[in-house]
Amino acid sequence: MFAPDDLVVYPAQGVGKIERIDRQNIGGIACEFYIVRIRANNITLMVPVNNAANVGLRTLTPEAVARGILETLRGDTDKTIYTGQNWNRRFREYSERLKSPDLAVVTEVLRELLLISRSKELSFGERRLQEQAMGLVTGELAEVLHLTEDSLREELLERYAPPPQSEAVAN
Repeated sequence: MFAPDDLVVYPAQGVGKIERIDRQNIGGIACEFYIVRIRANNITLMVPVNNAANVGLRTLTPEAVARGILETLRGDTDKTIYTGQNWNRRFREYSERLKSPDLAVVTEVLRELLLISRSKELSFGERRLQEQAMGLVTGELAEVLHLTEDSLREELLERYAPPPQSEAVAN
């Protein structure tokens, strides 16, 4: 059970704060709801207390795990991703994975999209997914590791930037 002012993560939305717990009668049954304000977009969600675990509402990732995830993102940025399947199939797969309550799964989507973008142009949909994944990952990592989200985003974009093209030397 969460309490007001707890920071939580709602899948596909990111870090939020429990503002309060409301009670409402629905169909003659008394129900409790967490009122969660998502930090990234200021959206307010009503999450049934008895269904919170089923929808993936969770506490922030532990600091040690967050550090490991960040180190994984920082390492091996030259890896090549197989992109044999069409962008449509990748888009559907990544969309599903972004709904995961597990930050490591969302981080892998971000990492794969960043790696793909090093060698080819992402489709419009893939760019949107990359932005969504970036926001989810950097939002939670910044909160847990006491970093700024902007500096984390800039660092990752710089690390995964395409290698500079060698210019032909004219004689």
